[in-house]
Amino acid sequence: MQQRTKIAEEIARLGGQLALEYSNRLSSLTIEDKGPQDFVTEADKSVEARVRGLIAEAFPDDGIVGEEDAPKPSASGATWVIDPIDGTANFISGIPQWCVILAVVEHDQIQIGVIYDPVHDELFSATRGQGATLNGKAIACSVNGRMDRGSVGTGFSNRTEPDASLQVIRSILAEGGRFFRNASGGLSLAYVAAGRLVGYIEQHMHAWDCLAGQLLIEEAGGQIEQHSAIHMIENGGRVVAGGAGAFEKLQRIADEAYGPMA
Repeated sequence: MQQRTKIAEEIARLGGQLALEYSNRLSSLTIEDKGPQDFVTEADKSVEARVRGLIAEAFPDDGIVGEEDAPKPSASGATWVIDPIDGTANFISGIPQWCVILAVVEHDQIQIGVIYDPVHDELFSATRGQGATLNGKAIACSVNGRMDRGSVGTGFSNRTEPDASLQVIRSILAEGGRFFRNASGGLSLAYVAAGRLVGYIEQHMHAWDCLAGQLLIEEAGGQIEQHSAIHMIENGGRVVAGGAGAFEKLQRIADEAYGPMA
């Protein structure tokens, strides 16, 4: 896995560099609507193709699941889960809050998580049992980060219920907290791992958006709701994560707003 992690970091950087080149010519990009507030660009497709090609070159027997193309079955037991550009709405609007996400799943567990923000050249990386880093330096979740002393990341999409999202925000405010929404769930999860946010909560996320960030948080000493990685790949699911000072309250808020996790 250490070899895969090193290569995953290199691939994320290469994918991010390609995405950054596209971001410098936004006016000429082809943009398609997948649904309300859900977009895909030629940049997403090109970056995913590049990332898939690099993975296949390095590990030809590994499986690949990506947001923009058909899954490739695994012959090795390892599957890469990728989002070429998480935060496409930001990307096409020139907002510098988007990232490239790579995760590796094996034995129904997330083994590697890499999130790269090319705009700020920040590479978040974790290998199971090896801790989490930002640009090679160890990071840790906010240990004493109570909700009334920090901000909670939250997300919502056309797959979530508006009333439930509003209830989550009201509950965060009632606890004395503040909510943070940057339209990139993956980057927000990385911010939790780095101690910038005290937690994160969302009713439904796809695996390519959340798996890498969940491992980063675990390896940074935080807590996450445990899921089968395979189930998340197939169905997605709710995501609650945070440091010790916020996690249990966020779980309660999620249960009250979304209903108990099945």
